Amino acid sequence: MRRRPSIAAGFLALIALGAVALAAPPAQASGAWGRALDSLFTACSAVCVTGLTVVDIAATYSRTGQIILMVLVEIGCLGLMTCGTFLLIAIGRRLSLSREFSLRNAYGVAEIQGLRALICWVVGSMLLFETLGACAYWLRLHDVYLAVFYSIMSFCNAGFSILPGSLAAFAHDPWLVVTSALLTIAGGIGFLVFYNLFTYRFARRSSGARGRLSLHSKTVLRFTGYLLAFAFAAFLLLEWGGALADLPFAQKLWVGFYQAVTPRTCGFCIVPTEDLSPVTRLVYEILMFIGGGPGSAAAGIKITTFAVLCYTLTAMCRGDTETIIRRRVIPVEIVRESLVILMALTSFAVVITGALFLTEAAAIRAGRAALDALVFEAISAVTTTGLSVGSTTASLSTAGRLVLMAAMFIGRLGALTVVMMIGDREVKRHVRYPTEEIVVG
Repeated sequence: MRRRPSIAAGFLALIALGAVALAAPPAQASGAWGRALDSLFTACSAVCVTGLTVVDIAATYSRTGQIILMVLVEIGCLGLMTCGTFLLIAIGRRLSLSREFSLRNAYGVAEIQGLRALICWVVGSMLLFETLGACAYWLRLHDVYLAVFYSIMSFCNAGFSILPGSLAAFAHDPWLVVTSALLTIAGGIGFLVFYNLFTYRFARRSSGARGRLSLHSKTVLRFTGYLLAFAFAAFLLLEWGGALADLPFAQKLWVGFYQAVTPRTCGFCIVPTEDLSPVTRLVYEILMFIGGGPGSAAAGIKITTFAVLCYTLTAMCRGDTETIIRRRVIPVEIVRESLVILMALTSFAVVITGALFLTEAAAIRAGRAALDALVFEAISAVTTTGLSVGSTTASLSTAGRLVLMAAMFIGRLGALTVVMMIGDREVKRHVRYPTEEIVVG
């Protein structure tokens, strides 16, 4: 059970180190020491790859500070556990059984051979995607620094911006919009899926036979497509005569496509969130809550959890006793884990929302804070998405900012912690009790 505190402690140490580095004069545009709480909030948001910020990144931080921010996002995206393992592999150290167990849970896989190769591939593929993204950005921006910055932020689903209006400056260029969208999608799918796709032999490496796409990969890819199609259609339907009303037909399509991608835990936006209708924001909250794939830059309950719950509900409606996905029976333990993750994240979101209502009570009474905006903020922080309604984040009280930092931190570690807690403790009972039914519903 000592692995969980070590992971949390590692993230806390990185946040503290990042806060000091961001507050230092070389990182500040003013050349003086920055405010401690602002730097701490920014570092927490970067390490948790969220993107919520209480300051203007471009105006507050120098080029050095922005590079520090990118490094924090990169390490946060990979995870301290994966980074540490990669360093151990690089110097030839053997992985411990506990570290292998933790990594298998992080990447949503029970058994896989060549774990060392997987971790090396994770780091290499991340750098490859970001390099390709930077090249695509550079073709339009002709600025290496901007290209690298936005490639990292898009792939890592972080959402920090050094241009005004998030990605509003890219709205008229479909190349930049689609590049951002594809990087965000890639970052939210999960490294294990790409490992499966690019190797296509890992399932049967020992036998030398041709491999196959695992059920995990198929489920992530299918449900990613389903959710993107749903979000795209919903956004166009709800905002065609609203936020998209003044845009040309073709631009409505590519802007709508990106706006369907961004609530998958990326904090960038082209259309300001405050300009969206309440129904659209509700759709966003649902998408943020679902999130992306296991082992990805995204958080939320994860696509696979959502898929298992959907198939379980379908099985119950049909009277089936087993959850079946594509002619494969899902173990009862996985169904239970999915229910626990759903309940844990739901409960946590409710607690954070209630805490924000308490800390911002004076602002609510004075009309400076809206309840729906605070609910959106809480879900965005818990799922490490980074979207915000207007200046809600910056206008929070000190207590409210501390609540959001806790939400981002626990939201980033929460699902992994729950899965590890379930998988790390198996109690075998030697006494069986009588069965008795209870009325539910």
